[in-house]
Amino acid sequence: MSHPYEGLQEKCRTLRLAETAKELPNFLREAESKGWTYHEFIHEVLSYEMRCRERKTSEKLMKWAEFPELLTFEHFRLEEQTAIGEKQLNVLKELSWIDDCFTLIMMGPTGAGKTHLSTALGIHAIERGYQVSFISMERLIYVLKSKEYTSKSKTRYKRITASDLIIIDDVMYMAYEPQEAHLFFQFIYEMYDKAAFILTSNKGPGEWGKFLGDPTLTTAILDRLLHRSEILTFDETQDSIRMRYRKTLFSNQGVES
Repeated sequence: MSHPYEGLQEKCRTLRLAETAKELPNFLREAESKGWTYHEFIHEVLSYEMRCRERKTSEKLMKWAEFPELLTFEHFRLEEQTAIGEKQLNVLKELSWIDDCFTLIMMGPTGAGKTHLSTALGIHAIERGYQVSFISMERLIYVLKSKEYTSKSKTRYKRITASDLIIIDDVMYMAYEPQEAHLFFQFIYEMYDKAAFILTSNKGPGEWGKFLGDPTLTTAILDRLLHRSEILTFDETQDSIRMRYRKTLFSNQGVES
């Protein structure tokens, strides 16, 4: 024997209200027990469906972003940073710079917190409904070279170019061939004024030319990236945060024979 609400559930599924369809029996019981008005019932049902959709969208965007680690502001130690203060961080958290297609360049040594801050900003942006892509410079070059030949690279490229914020980690970590440098320029040219960027690097923009091997091309890239930009410099003398909080297998008591 079918329940009276099964017909309503089927109508919900037809209208693509899948989460509401599953939860409808509970909503009906609660509405009867609490004496909800029609307005209250509809409000609760639609609010629930919206929350479920927002959660699913956020989960999808997190998957597409491909963060190497889930590094959030919860574990970001602002007091240990010299690159940014509380006031500046609050401005970044407002995310208006994404809408304005700004570029944030984070410079500093390995382990200083560049990737943590960029990832935390990326996750924060996803929570606010923005699409974000995180990719290393090395991986980006591979995607640009292979997007016409492999479906995985093609899909990744489409997601990157559809993003509101593109985070490129370890920019200019190594020297690049002329073809690779030109592919990177074409990518920046295509995305100029379409997306915001966060670039992390242990090299300053003034040094990028020797890695791209073409001063003219480097100037053209920087002209677009630095048009609207903020440079955060992490202290060169600062100890690596990873090393400071590293986990060890052995105590510091020394080796006993």
